[in-house]
Amino acid sequence: MMNGKRDRIHIITVVGARPQFIKAAVVSRAIRDYNEKNSGPRIVEEMVHTGQHYEHSMSGVFFDKLGIPRPAGPAVNLGVNSCDHGEMTGRMLMGLEDVFKKESPDLVLVYGDTNSTLAGALAASKLHIPVAHVEAGLRSYNKRMPEEINRVVADHISDLLFCPTRTAVENLSHEGIDSQVRLVGDVMYDSVLFHKGLADGRSEIMESLGLISGQYILATVHRAENTGDPERLRSIFQALDIIGAECFPVVVPLHPNTRQKIAALGLDLPHIRCIDPVSYLEMLVLEQNSRMILTDSGGVQKEAYWFSKPCVTLRDETEWVETLDSGCNVIVGAATDAIVAAVKKSGSGNFTGQAYGDGHAGRKIVELLLEWFLMFHSSNN
Repeated sequence: MMNGKRDRIHIITVVGARPQFIKAAVVSRAIRDYNEKNSGPRIVEEMVHTGQHYEHSMSGVFFDKLGIPRPAGPAVNLGVNSCDHGEMTGRMLMGLEDVFKKESPDLVLVYGDTNSTLAGALAASKLHIPVAHVEAGLRSYNKRMPEEINRVVADHISDLLFCPTRTAVENLSHEGIDSQVRLVGDVMYDSVLFHKGLADGRSEIMESLGLISGQYILATVHRAENTGDPERLRSIFQALDIIGAECFPVVVPLHPNTRQKIAALGLDLPHIRCIDPVSYLEMLVLEQNSRMILTDSGGVQKEAYWFSKPCVTLRDETEWVETLDSGCNVIVGAATDAIVAAVKKSGSGNFTGQAYGDGHAGRKIVELLLEWFLMFHSSNN
């Protein structure tokens, strides 16, 4: 204790998938900065990796290259992967419950909308451990998406909700969630601002692939709604092949699962350049130098916006409606003709404005965690 106040705050951060590593790195860096510059209560962060993305190219590489401060982790790896949603979530719940009981954290921090998010929030809530959700309030209103179920449940059992946009705050209000909702901005914007200069200096991806800036189209496909539907997947990749033949070369960093699904379809794709997954810094370089971007990733949609690249979204809806409002992004679904037509008529849009904050979301999250924590313990003493 310190003058009647706690001198140590113990947080467990739960991550499991590529975007969460990137988001967690932002907040971990802000925690380290706070601890180095302030004499108040020290924040001790322990990171638990569920193992949801287990290949080194989709997991370990991000801990290696994002500079997640030690001992932030990963301190624990549950190794839960390669199973269906129910089994995966159940095994994560069991593993996380054991960790939480052993460590008795003051708060559990979860990110985004994966099975790891849901399991972390549920396990903590059942043990009466406060939960903070980073990237709260996003909605696609498509309950066929596993991510939508995960984010809705996590939001409704969280004690502190950090929203990236005003739309997210409004979504929560419509569901009756108003208490402890905080608009902080998007931690992914923090990350892009922090890393884009480093990416230019450290990556040789353009040279190694023989790419010319502005002379290729970048595409990513990994969402279950596309990879889990053979006809949607076939239609999307047929469109990419046509675009590669008639417009510009198409470069596709392939998630291992997507590569397997394409192989099973036996598609002939001579005009697409499929490459292995790339690091976060390499992906930023590919995005910055592309002519335009096609994706079903929410994060990549925003990165296209921040890098002033026209984006075509290969889904039927998006949580990031601000990119649509600006005219920088268009939703086309999975139909071959619609995708090709959208690429051929794509404009530039309005890339001005700060719909996703000012680039200081990580610092704001740490400040609000401290404020909430001191208030919470004051009211319970």
